Amino acid sequence: MSSNTDFLLSIEDLTVSFDGFKAIEGLAFYMDKNEMRVVIGPNGAGKTTLLDLICGKTRATEGSIKFKGKELTRMSEHRIVWEGVGRKFQNPSIYEGLTVFDNLEASYPRGRGVFGALAFKRDEEVIQRIHQVAREIQLDDKLEQEAGLLSHGQKQWLEIGMLLIQDPELLLLDEPVAGMSLSERLETAELLKAIAKGRSVVVIEHDMEFVKSLGGKVTVLHQGKILAEGSMDALQQDKRVIDVYLGH
Repeated sequence: MSSNTDFLLSIEDLTVSFDGFKAIEGLAFYMDKNEMRVVIGPNGAGKTTLLDLICGKTRATEGSIKFKGKELTRMSEHRIVWEGVGRKFQNPSIYEGLTVFDNLEASYPRGRGVFGALAFKRDEEVIQRIHQVAREIQLDDKLEQEAGLLSHGQKQWLEIGMLLIQDPELLLLDEPVAGMSLSERLETAELLKAIAKGRSVVVIEHDMEFVKSLGGKVTVLHQGKILAEGSMDALQQDKRVIDVYLGH
């Protein structure tokens, strides 16, 4: 077991209360570099709230969220993105009227360095990066297509690409395969496994077949706490998990 300082993401004693209701209570959650983690659990378990807390959308009532050793709970959302955390929400937010290429270019982080905003000499670099990301999200043959004309699954991939182009070290995905066809779900599993080779990925998901196809460690949340952690195969045998979630 690595010490708490070695983790990419280290969450301790995390609690958030909304009007006295504890959506997350005393949570401890640790992730390694280049790890794929799936978070499952019944509705109201606190899954989306956990992502909201990590990316700064919601403020913790108490506890600590450390990313690469830096405390996130007091940082602005913008600063957390700058530190290397990317978040995809359930509904894709892409620019429907722009091409795939333009969507990716609009997301390119030009302003990271002092001179980044001037973006001189960067154009070739930007174009290469767009093509590289487009290959990763399987849209390299669709770069000139208007984003609004993509299939539902392709729109989700484009939005993942818009995060990837910012090169986050931690990617947070909330139900990325909701509404996808079976073939798109299978392709998304492969795509996410490839993405996780160079960064850590947290996926919230309800589709158990999809969770299984991702492999890796699964965390089960229940009433704002961790109920169990392990492989999907092990969790499917766990009586507590069956009782609160998988048996329904």
